[in-house]
Amino acid sequence: MAERILGKTLATVSLSVALASVTVQSSGCCSIPACRNTFSSCGFHLSSNIMSSSNGAKGNSHNKARTSPYPGSKVQRSQVPNEKVGWFVEWQDYNPVEYTAVSVLAGPRWADPQISESNFSPKFNEKDGHVERKSQNGLYEIENGRPRNPAGRTGLIGRGLLGRWGPNHAADPIITRSENEDSLRLSDSPKSCRWKRDRSGNKVSHPISGKNILQFVAIRRKDCGEWAIPGGMVDPGEKISATLKREFGEEALNSLQKSGVEKRELEEQLHKLFSQEHLVIYKGYVDDPRNTDNAWMETEAVNYHDETGEIMDNLTLEAGDDAGKVKWVDISDQLQLYASHSHFIKLVAEKRDAHWSEDSETECRGL
Repeated sequence: MAERILGKTLATVSLSVALASVTVQSSGCCSIPACRNTFSSCGFHLSSNIMSSSNGAKGNSHNKARTSPYPGSKVQRSQVPNEKVGWFVEWQDYNPVEYTAVSVLAGPRWADPQISESNFSPKFNEKDGHVERKSQNGLYEIENGRPRNPAGRTGLIGRGLLGRWGPNHAADPIITRSENEDSLRLSDSPKSCRWKRDRSGNKVSHPISGKNILQFVAIRRKDCGEWAIPGGMVDPGEKISATLKREFGEEALNSLQKSGVEKRELEEQLHKLFSQEHLVIYKGYVDDPRNTDNAWMETEAVNYHDETGEIMDNLTLEAGDDAGKVKWVDISDQLQLYASHSHFIKLVAEKRDAHWSEDSETECRGL
């Protein structure tokens, strides 16, 4: 029975689990130098042995999506052992808890109706009007009218806090910067240098790895208190590029509270920042504590690097919208960030050849 189910779902599960995995086990990561300079070699070209992560037996590919209590509630998920995460593992006694938050059931414009409603006929795995129901990881299974999480069981059915059945698309702008000013040191000041520097303005290299220390803009989420990349949900019909710029402005620059004149000036600077060359760091499933068996987060994480510092000099960080605080943060493997955000930052460090870990082997093993 398990083999029959595996044959049916292997094509769709393998890619999604590979991209979900925060343990990058590409055989080229350590041995091929091009891995640092060509993201596709290390980020997307993942070997099939990561399929083992679908069982949860290795890595951290599907841990936060199984945590209890569910965010913003006292709901306890049914426990899912590592070896039974994957759908191709037969589990007749699987009995997940059903939960959809009252805020979602109230029917806000960003949320779908319940599957049981007669006037709701979603077109899964395709563009449904202005709503994107395609997954960045390929086709996902539909069971009893409900989409099934491609990364495996979570111990909870329904939508939880997520508005859409199936993939809920987000965008995460990772803003990094270096600066050429003298006599600067790291602080929480919005205009501190972003390649960490000494008092003479020289880039500071880590004493063990020997690599320069990069920084990125981080926000502290109001809902859970965790530090995160200042991203958010893609509105129906909205381009990813627009979401990246909008979310960074709202959460890291408090654009929603600016006057008309201030907003126009801010828009000019944001246009400069988000019009430059950028790196798509990650696209796909996210191990998020809000995920359920029927609704899950996916994101596109994009790095914009202000090498000269000229753009960020004209932008003052100010927390807004869903952010309680905002500041520049050193990039290293000591980061404890929301959902899969630490993994995205690690990929930026690899691409920029910046410091990540004191243990060179850890940089190849993943988090």
